[in-house]
Amino acid sequence: MAVTGILGKKIGMTQVFDDQGNVHPITVLQAGPCVITQLKTLARDGYDAAQIGLVEFVKASKVTKPQAGHFAKHDIAPVRMIKEVGVEAIKPVAEGEEPEVGVKAGDRVLVDIFADEKYVDVVGTSKGRGFSGVVRRHGFGGGPKSHGHMFQVQGSIGASSFPSRVFPGQRMPGHFGVDRTTVRNLRIRGIDLEENLIMVEGAVPGAKDGFVMISKCKAPPRERRGFAGSGTVDPLKASKKASSKKK
Repeated sequence: MAVTGILGKKIGMTQVFDDQGNVHPITVLQAGPCVITQLKTLARDGYDAAQIGLVEFVKASKVTKPQAGHFAKHDIAPVRMIKEVGVEAIKPVAEGEEPEVGVKAGDRVLVDIFADEKYVDVVGTSKGRGFSGVVRRHGFGGGPKSHGHMFQVQGSIGASSFPSRVFPGQRMPGHFGVDRTTVRNLRIRGIDLEENLIMVEGAVPGAKDGFVMISKCKAPPRERRGFAGSGTVDPLKASKKASSKKK
C-alpha cells in the first residue's frame, strides 16, 4: 500500500516556458516532508487510511498530553498539523486476498509519490475578505453608476404582495472567504526531489505560506484529441487514407 497525499505549504506563483516557447503560470508548493503517525486498517477502524503529520519544529509546551502520548507511541517527534489521507494498493489485489502493507507508522512521506503522476488535486483555505457586498461576493452587476445612485447595493429582495418573504438561500452580503476550497486536475510542471517542491499549473487557494493538502487526482482528465503531440492521428487524413485503400 502507498500513501496518496501529502501536506505542504504554498510558496508563491511564477511562470515557466515549455519546449515550444509557450508560457505557463505555475504555483510552487512545498510538499512535506511528512511522517506517518498512525495507520487506520479495515479490520480495526473500518476503513483504510494513513494519518500523516507535517514535519516542522513545534515547542513542547504547544503539544497537549494526549498528542504527546500519541507521538511517543511510535517514537515520533511532534508535528505541526495532522491530516488523514487515503492509501492505495501497489499491486492489484485478487478478491479475497489481503493487500500488501508497504507503509508503516514512522515512515516519511516525500514529494516522490507524485513522480509518475500528471495531475494532482489541491485543497486549501481561501483568502479571507471580511464582510463583503453582493457585487464582490457574488459578482452582481449592481445598479446605475451615475451620480446619486448607490450602484453596489443589492436592491429589492422580495415583493410585498407575493411572496411577502425572502426565499431561503437568497444571495446577500456577508462573510466572504476562509472556505475549504478544492482545485482539481492541476497539471504537474515540475518536481524538485531534493527540496521537496512541486510546481503545478494554475492557481491554488490561500495566501502565501498557507497550508494545503496535495493528493493524487481522483478523476484525471482525458487527453484532448489533436493535442497529444506529434503522435496524434489527424482524423481527416486518417479517413482519406482509409477511403483510398478501399478503392
